[in-house]
Amino acid sequence: MTISTIKSKAGPKAARKIFAAVLWLALWQLLCTAVKQEILVVSPVRVFLRLCILVQDAAFWLTVSGTLARVALGFAAGAAIGALLSALTAVSGFLYDIFHPIVEIIKATPVASFIILLLVWTGAENVPAITSALIVIPIVWENVSEGIRKTDAGLLEMARIFRFGRVKAILKIYVPCTMPYFTAACASGLGFAWKAGVAAEVLANLPLSIGGQIYDAKIYLDTVNLFAWTAVVVIASVALETALSKAASHIRKKRGGEGYGNQYK
Repeated sequence: MTISTIKSKAGPKAARKIFAAVLWLALWQLLCTAVKQEILVVSPVRVFLRLCILVQDAAFWLTVSGTLARVALGFAAGAAIGALLSALTAVSGFLYDIFHPIVEIIKATPVASFIILLLVWTGAENVPAITSALIVIPIVWENVSEGIRKTDAGLLEMARIFRFGRVKAILKIYVPCTMPYFTAACASGLGFAWKAGVAAEVLANLPLSIGGQIYDAKIYLDTVNLFAWTAVVVIASVALETALSKAASHIRKKRGGEGYGNQYK
């Protein structure tokens, strides 16, 4: 595919996205005009203007960075624990029987229940990170376990013939084969972790947090701020998922460029 072909396809795609965005903003404005009560629905123009004011305040960036740090910590911990659990349960049926019910319970329990229990058990400042981790663990565990089960039997046989050690087999075969499943789990889990982390901040009413700002906006019936901070949540979520997707794509291209022969040396 030539560069000109790519550009010719990218143009209409970008135009469609812009059209969709304009359409939904127009419908939002029409709804606001029809309701005629700003306490219920705020116009997109008012939200945009409030965002412009917020981003000029240093406290805004401290608030956003605080939420990002909490969610990132929980996401990283959840991804690491989920990957470790999947490896342990793949090699031991006994460990699978031990951990599988716990993972299923975590997956089935409502997020609100976790948040309220954590508020009872631990300090409010720890709740967003732990909640994000709990949301990510089952997603990563299921995906990576699936990747381990679907590892190419031919590659495993090659490892046996060439007498790969356990560590070399893990690094050269299992890790590359499960990486697409892991990155897919991270891409899916990040959005859930972000929303769960912000929800935990709302219930915990943490200072210098996006959730705390949403809680205050609700208490004081400040609908403009409520819409503006909700927009921040959406924008940040899209930005995080886009960044993770680009990073995963870069890693895949880099691994693809190594070549089959180099990968298994």
